[in-house]
Amino acid sequence: MFAGAIERRLPVRPPYHWAAIRAFLAKRAIPGVEAADPVAAYARTISIAGRHGLLTVAPGADCLHVALRGVEAGHAEAVAGRLRRLFDCDADPGAIAACLVGDPVLAPLVAARPGLRLPGAWDPFETGCRAILGQQVSVAAAIGLAGKLVAAFGTPLAEPMGGLTHVFPTPADLAEADIALALNMPRARGAAIRALAAAALADPDLFAPAESLEAAVLRFTAIRGIGPWTAQYIAMRALKLPDALPVGDVGLLRALESRTGRPSPAALLARAEAWRPFRAYAAQHLWAADEATVKGR
Repeated sequence: MFAGAIERRLPVRPPYHWAAIRAFLAKRAIPGVEAADPVAAYARTISIAGRHGLLTVAPGADCLHVALRGVEAGHAEAVAGRLRRLFDCDADPGAIAACLVGDPVLAPLVAARPGLRLPGAWDPFETGCRAILGQQVSVAAAIGLAGKLVAAFGTPLAEPMGGLTHVFPTPADLAEADIALALNMPRARGAAIRALAAAALADPDLFAPAESLEAAVLRFTAIRGIGPWTAQYIAMRALKLPDALPVGDVGLLRALESRTGRPSPAALLARAEAWRPFRAYAAQHLWAADEATVKGR
């Protein structure tokens, strides 16, 4: 924690599987912006009310402990509210588990990670860019590209702390940027990030709550370069829609592979009807299991 920092407690509904959400965020931590201690804390840079700062989050017995640096006391509650969404503090783990344990594949996963949460987004635009960078590439490759994006277009902190050096670029930073050239990636993907940035500048409510999952998907697929997988991922994390499901995701399909082979996206969609209205939590369980399997190979 930071010396002289503002501290807050975020109560959580037990059980809360800190290790799983920390591992998810750690694997996807953007260099320069985020970091996750191997054992405990998650840290990141933030921009709030025009000021740049740092925060750390660590687990407690029945809460999460937050320390804020560079944030005015009057903005601490707003930061806490955003962190409650990022760390899914208000989910009902009992209701989620009751819905998912009927699936023979999910039942042991739910038992292995009680209280697994659905990670949200500190900055919805950042998460949208991350989703675009992750199109058809591995998580590691996407995070590498995100780090290059931050280094090229992010705002350096006046007082860096360890590996935390920059604030993620704003839509204004990226709307006219030659992202593909800076990141040495396909021009279409750079154009999609510019299109998302332009949409965010044109519509301050781009990441506001949606009437339905279908409405959210239509909102984002209307942006050039964003397809159904990316739209569902944004809906899942940035809009916190618990029934979002990126159906064609390779990790999900691989996690459901059986002796008869890997299911098709259509088969996954049909099977997932039984997971409603918590398909996003089912996806988190499957991703966690898949990543543990891949790591153990």
